Formats: sequence, C-alpha cells, structure tokens
Amino acid sequence: MVPVDPGQLRWRTSSYTASNGSCVEIAPVGGGAAIRDTKDRDGGILIVSERSWNTFLAAVKAGRAGSA
Repeated sequence: MVPVDPGQLRWRTSSYTASNGSCVEIAPVGGGAAIRDTKDRDGGILIVSERSWNTFLAAVKAGRAGSA
C-alpha cells in the first residue's frame, strides 16, 4: 500500500449525516476508499481496497449492512 497524505484527499460526508457529527468521511483512493471518523479527523484513517469497498457498498444498497 502506498502512503497516503490525508490532507491531500478529497473528503466527503453523506448528506444523511446527523448534525451531531456522529459519522465518517470518505475519500477516494485509487479504486478503493479512505475512511475516517468526523469526531477525530487526526485519529487515523482506514484504507480499503476497491473490491472491499464495492462489496460493502453492494451490501448497504441491498439492505444487508446492519447498524451497530
């Protein structure tokens, strides 16, 4: 995996985000995605592959991704 500078990524938050900041931000990285917590933007990022990201999105769209 190539090192990523979070400051150079184009982060976005869903339009469904609650105003309390309890969400994550996503940025495209190659074909995959970088993910970070909006409450702790300097706390680190998770980078997932294109395959993992697409599998996750398919599960969400199909209603198979539950909430914790």
